[in-house]
Amino acid sequence: MFGAIARRLFGSHNDRMVKSLKKNVDAINALEPQMVALSDDQLKARTAEFKGRLAQGETLDDLLIEAFATVREAAKRTLGQRHYDVQLIGGMVLHQGRIAEMRTGEGKTLVSTLAAYLNALTGEGVHVVTVNDYLARRDANWMGQVHRFLGLTVGVVVPQTPEQARREAYACDITYATNNELGFDYLRDNMKHSFESLVQRGHGFAIVDEVDSILVDEARTPLIISGPSDDSSELYRAVDALMPQLVEGDWEKDEKQRSVSLTEQGQEHIQQLFDQAGLLKAPDLYDIENVSLVHHTNQALRAHHLFTRDNEYVVKDGKIVIVDEFTGRMMEGRRYSEGLHQAIEAKEKVAIQPENQTLASITFQNYFRLYSKLSGMTGTAATEASEFAEIYKLEVVEIPTHRKMIRKDEDDEVYRSAREKYEAIVQEIEASYAKKQPILVGTVSIEKSEMLSDELKKKGVPHQVLNARYHEQEANIVAQAGRLGAVTIATNMAGRGTDIQLGGNADMRILHELGADPDPAAVAKIRQEVESEQVQVKEVGGLYVLGTERHESRRIDNQLRGRSGRQGDPGRSKFYLSLDDDLMRIFGSERIDGMLQKLGLQEGEAIVHPWINKALEKAQQKVEARNFEIRKQLLKFDDVMNDQRKVIYEQRLELMQSEDVADTIADMREQTVQEIVRKHIPEKAYPEQWDTEGLQADVQRYLALDLPVQDWAKEEGIADEEIIKRLNEAADAHYAAKVEQYGPEMMRQAEKSLLLQVLDHVWKEHLLHLDHLRQGIYLRGYGQKDPLNEYKREAFNLFDGLLSELRQMVTQVMMQLQVRMPEPVQGFGPEEPPRPGPRMAGGAGGAALAATPAMAMAMAADGQGAQAASPVDPADPSTWGRVGRNAPCPCGSGKKYKACHGVLV
Repeated sequence: MFGAIARRLFGSHNDRMVKSLKKNVDAINALEPQMVALSDDQLKARTAEFKGRLAQGETLDDLLIEAFATVREAAKRTLGQRHYDVQLIGGMVLHQGRIAEMRTGEGKTLVSTLAAYLNALTGEGVHVVTVNDYLARRDANWMGQVHRFLGLTVGVVVPQTPEQARREAYACDITYATNNELGFDYLRDNMKHSFESLVQRGHGFAIVDEVDSILVDEARTPLIISGPSDDSSELYRAVDALMPQLVEGDWEKDEKQRSVSLTEQGQEHIQQLFDQAGLLKAPDLYDIENVSLVHHTNQALRAHHLFTRDNEYVVKDGKIVIVDEFTGRMMEGRRYSEGLHQAIEAKEKVAIQPENQTLASITFQNYFRLYSKLSGMTGTAATEASEFAEIYKLEVVEIPTHRKMIRKDEDDEVYRSAREKYEAIVQEIEASYAKKQPILVGTVSIEKSEMLSDELKKKGVPHQVLNARYHEQEANIVAQAGRLGAVTIATNMAGRGTDIQLGGNADMRILHELGADPDPAAVAKIRQEVESEQVQVKEVGGLYVLGTERHESRRIDNQLRGRSGRQGDPGRSKFYLSLDDDLMRIFGSERIDGMLQKLGLQEGEAIVHPWINKALEKAQQKVEARNFEIRKQLLKFDDVMNDQRKVIYEQRLELMQSEDVADTIADMREQTVQEIVRKHIPEKAYPEQWDTEGLQADVQRYLALDLPVQDWAKEEGIADEEIIKRLNEAADAHYAAKVEQYGPEMMRQAEKSLLLQVLDHVWKEHLLHLDHLRQGIYLRGYGQKDPLNEYKREAFNLFDGLLSELRQMVTQVMMQLQVRMPEPVQGFGPEEPPRPGPRMAGGAGGAALAATPAMAMAMAADGQGAQAASPVDPADPSTWGRVGRNAPCPCGSGKKYKACHGVLV
């Protein structure tokens, strides 16, 4: 109560913050006449002036007013758009490292130019993050005009961008990129073997468009780079074939938790089926030998009972393609992990792709927390404000609209069955079409959008369908959804990036209908038609947004509603629900159904009441809270790995930047000597308790030295320190002789290359161990132990083991290193092309390495084996030996092996 009174008297914290920024807006406006008077060259020259002032000690905050005034004038001259006062406030909020919540149609894309320009002046690079490659390209070309006019460089990174082009794009002052490409480039950079091959140059300032979609919705799934592991496609098919034989009662499904598991009856039944199929390796299904069967069974259950075609995924060109539940877009190249994708492929009878092993991974939370300063913008962030504050330390600031919002948001209509609901929806669409009011119909799945489309076809209502199947035409369909009489069905409207303008978008129509070089008379005609339609659409009530179901997240519903009523336009929104809807069914529809029956609700009648809206909002809040807990738990576990990831990646970066890693190799060798001595000669142990035979074997194994360790142990009064000293001296002498034999330069190349390869190999194995640990750690909860604390302890022990294994493997590889130069190949005349020169595994030039078993393991981490000691003939693949998938093709084409002779047909 007192809080409400205080807000009325003094305004909310948000109001006070916005008010405090208005004095800067007044100062920017005061500079406008001065900016207008400048010539283009004088306006461009201000960029160099600002950079000079920064170099002399001024801060970005000191430059803000002048820089924003400069950008506003540049936007007027290049785009014909002038930033509104509220857009200037939005730009300041972004610069402060906060989230600007701006309603749809308020011009967030233009707002980003202000903060991007100001922060790009430091030369550290600004990343503008978008949800898809269409928006990244569009914004780089469109908003990039402002930056290029002012003398800044602009780059864009989208899927399939070549590596050199990526490096150049990241080197630009401002880089537009999708969230996935940024994350994957970070992981790929940390798998490379030379500093010069890195594409990213740091993480200074990022502006995240549709910040709620990227930092909340997509944060449940980590980014993973993986490599193939053992193929078990036949086992997936065998298990899938048994699923239809399970009967009701064999499994139980929890829709709230999105989980399915076998009942006791089901466990007995599936064990019988496995026994009959000859798949059991031990009598009991839960014996350790059958752990793989249990894993495949659980994934097959999920595939059959939790995942449905055209909802969570589609089948396209014989492949399973995931559909983003929040945007309705297909996520090409993304796969479910832990064998779920393979289980769905088996269910849908398409080719089963091999399972993959994680080589590198990171969550979006931990990737975006790498940035020194992070900001974001969206139309719907307030509902997740607590999550942004807790996870990212980001404050949400609601920016006032440029014009007053006059859209009418009507109460939901609730029907008893889905059939009644869709009949009412079709009637409503017909009525809207009859009076020529444009209507946007939002559905939650492809299946439902196509079912509704079929019903409209029967009624003869012309319409457009926008879902994952047709998202190539997305921008044009959305742009024209506000035309007179338009009927548009869309799966989801999150992050579409194109405004629905009443009367249609003239520019998009001109491009679509007239092409790149239009006739001026035709252009004028289209613009006149659009203006005329705009007046007529406003007269019939503006855009009508009709939701066919409530989403589990309020933000998605708000994003749909937000498509109507932009910039003070008239509009209307309404949701139609039934007790068969997922949200209603899972959260207490039985109670509501009983209440509706008591009220005497007849067939085809609906209940409309504000209380229903409030009850649904509370249900949505419960789901949002549960999803937040899932994301928070994912992050807590990933934070454990993230600490280790930082150590490994920082170490890799240091190694790549180092010219000489000989001291690191020597330190590892000394520690390895200490470890193997401590293993066989415990501290304070008597000489008769020493395992000198085991020590001699390990000295031979790790140091490649045949030393009389057993004789040393028989010497009177010898201590373990003396044995360590002798081993170090012998190892150092052996290694020094190797350096002298092959030359310091060649050994420095070998040390650096092999150290990176071994590091990658042990890190990859460590990730696999962490994956396995994480899958089973929850069982410790049954022993009254906290799974997270147990995971931290076990992960620390595994990491300690990783460092020890790294030291030992590097020592073993380097002490056994042999260098062989390939013999010259006869038959090439002076006119013929030269052979590829001798190459060292890992990419350094100079020599081919004869692989010891340990070195072969190290090289496997980079996908490269050592060249065979026999001559390699580029024209004869039989002489190439085993070539890594990512290694240069031995034929000399310059391509990677996987893209040349190793291409998979």
